[in-house]
Amino acid sequence: MPALYIMIPVALLIVAVAIYVFFWAVDSGQYDDLDGPAHSILFDDQDPGHKAGVDEASGKNGQKPDEKDIG
Repeated sequence: MPALYIMIPVALLIVAVAIYVFFWAVDSGQYDDLDGPAHSILFDDQDPGHKAGVDEASGKNGQKPDEKDIG
């Protein structure tokens, strides 16, 4: 029984700290954009020096286009 006199206030203190940390995280903007980082991994970075996609689209990659690509 004497252990309850220590465990109950400690449990309440832990809950109070958890609530404080949660509200601090909300106020500091930790939960503002949940979808942005998850979707950003799907897209390549914009590299202005990267020409592979442009060369492939224009047919300058050294290969002749297939007949089905001509139209």
